[in-house]
Amino acid sequence: MRNTGGEHVDEAVASAVALLRTVADRDWDGVRAGRLEWSCRRTAAHIASDLIAYAGQLAGRAQDAYVPFEITLDGTEDGLDPADNDGILQVIEATGTLLAAAVRTTPREVRAFHPYPFRSANREGFAAMGIAEVLLHTYDIAEGLDLAYEPPAHLPEYVLTRIFPHVQPGSDHWRTLLWATGRGELPGRAPLAEWRWNNNLVLPTERLSLQGVTPAAAADLSAGGDGGFEWVEGGPFEGTRQAAGMVVKAYEGGVHRPEFGLFALVRRDDGLAVGGMGFHGVPDGDGATEVGYDLAETARGNGYATEALRALSEWAQARDDVRTLFATIDHDNAASQRVIARAGFVRATVEEERTARDEHDLDQGLRLYVLRGRQEA
Repeated sequence: MRNTGGEHVDEAVASAVALLRTVADRDWDGVRAGRLEWSCRRTAAHIASDLIAYAGQLAGRAQDAYVPFEITLDGTEDGLDPADNDGILQVIEATGTLLAAAVRTTPREVRAFHPYPFRSANREGFAAMGIAEVLLHTYDIAEGLDLAYEPPAHLPEYVLTRIFPHVQPGSDHWRTLLWATGRGELPGRAPLAEWRWNNNLVLPTERLSLQGVTPAAAADLSAGGDGGFEWVEGGPFEGTRQAAGMVVKAYEGGVHRPEFGLFALVRRDDGLAVGGMGFHGVPDGDGATEVGYDLAETARGNGYATEALRALSEWAQARDDVRTLFATIDHDNAASQRVIARAGFVRATVEEERTARDEHDLDQGLRLYVLRGRQEA
């Protein structure tokens, strides 16, 4: 899985410009862009503005805010004639090329500021956001100008599987993306009045970063790929691939919450992934959720699992919807038992294990460990 998204940015821009160039001779300023309050001209200018802004975030490695610049399309400050529609399309092509170049040349580990939901995005996230801006606002302009527009299906699929992990996929990726952004209807789903995309969560530790695995990366890992990560020798281990399959199943079922999914454990000094860690699902009605982890054999014995589990547990315990974390470990897996103990988990009581066996089919060969939140302490 080596597609960083640059070529998809190019393709999205080319598709949009090809359509809009056929109506460049029409009035864009006096026509409202679909359901937006903006005119078609302003919406086209907004596409270019977002593309260059995202390129600037990546190129400038912005960490705390947007890079403070903007573009002007009409040329009036220089005494020039305002840009016509063809000129605006040229700017969209140029800014799209700049974003594609930034995506292609930015290292995988680099993240730059974006306000929501977790205040950063990587190169794939910025590519997906840029593609979304192009596709959706081209649709808005086309609707205002009474044109039909439908991009190649793999472009909305790219967007959905990167920055809409909480949206259940449908058989028609384009209609699903339109619904997910309040622009259309899907059978069996209520219309959306509000929406927001969702870049992956990253939790840093001293030596690692826990990087949320997107549905796209999970599907690749589950199928035997690398998920877009560079792995140490022997990775990813089988447990990570199985966990990725759980993410795919939850995503397809419409119950995936990305912050309670799978994280790749990536070493900060060399960018190599050493293992996987995450949750087996969202917290239940009592605020309990199970954690699991594994490491490539070549990465074991360095304390990575303990370091990552402490960080993940601290993040979870700070939430209002988590009361108890638990893990199940083979009774003869002494190494994993040491990891879980160093991370603050304790062996469950006899009664808790009995309940887990009777009500949740806990295997007799497994031991139950728990970490209670502040509410439970």
